[in-house]
Amino acid sequence: MSWLLALGSLALVGFAAPFANELRKPRITDAVRARAPGQFAQLSQGVTHYRWHGDRTQGPVAVCVHGLTTPSIAWDGVAEGLVAQGYRVLVYDLFGRGYSDRPAAPQDAAFFLRQLEELIRHEGLKGDITLFGYSMGGAIAASYAARTPQMVKRLVLVAPAGMGHDLGKVEGVCTRVPVLGDWLFRLLFPARHRAGARALREDEGGPVAVTDAQAEQPDWRGYVPAVLSSMRGMLAHTLEHEHRTIARQGVPVLAIWATRDASIPLSSMGVLTAWNRAAEQEQVEGATHWLPLTQPEEVVAAYRRSVQRQAGR
Repeated sequence: MSWLLALGSLALVGFAAPFANELRKPRITDAVRARAPGQFAQLSQGVTHYRWHGDRTQGPVAVCVHGLTTPSIAWDGVAEGLVAQGYRVLVYDLFGRGYSDRPAAPQDAAFFLRQLEELIRHEGLKGDITLFGYSMGGAIAASYAARTPQMVKRLVLVAPAGMGHDLGKVEGVCTRVPVLGDWLFRLLFPARHRAGARALREDEGGPVAVTDAQAEQPDWRGYVPAVLSSMRGMLAHTLEHEHRTIARQGVPVLAIWATRDASIPLSSMGVLTAWNRAAEQEQVEGATHWLPLTQPEEVVAAYRRSVQRQAGR
């Protein structure tokens, strides 16, 4: 029986290891934040890191919501292009990412909408916002536009979630299976994530600063559980009701898709058309799911064309 006890003990230690490793990671503290660019807002769910690009006092406002795994630095290239067009651009780190807090709460639509709504109020924005959302940020942005259409002048969705997506086989199992899925995700995701960041830099020419920031995210406590919580929450549902509401409210929508996107299939274009026939849609040829990082000029150009079309109507 002693060998059975020993084997059981080893199995228990092995199961506990990924959870213990998470607890050994450093926290995002005030000392860490002191090195970060931008500012911080104490919101009801925790501290949110945000940055303004361009003149904070003059010009139209664009607010950009990033995706599942990328902190707000993913928007830097797009923000630069928008600033050149006269915009002032607000980007921020979703809870669990970048320099924002890691509150222990289910990361569903209500969770992320509360953060966005409170940040917008904190910054004194009264409306007329051009709202950009990338990947999971597209789902958050669409949910916000459906809930408060009076605040949104235009909605720009870049490879948006909410119309069907492929998280991957392993991630799918982790999302559906409690406890064991948590263990497996903590065990496998960090290495897979870092490999993806390396491929983004080496194979697709992703900016070094962005890919480095992406690769280091799993090193901080709370990031890996936050990603899994978002997969189980914000990404667990399609957003037909929200998009049909946006269509009824008449909020102008532009969706920008990547033709080589392995995460968000191009079939989502047809889904969006069925839900909102007024939505404009463009494709970026040869782009993958990382198009805001690898082809920000194409994203900005697509948006500029949309504005020009609307102005000509």
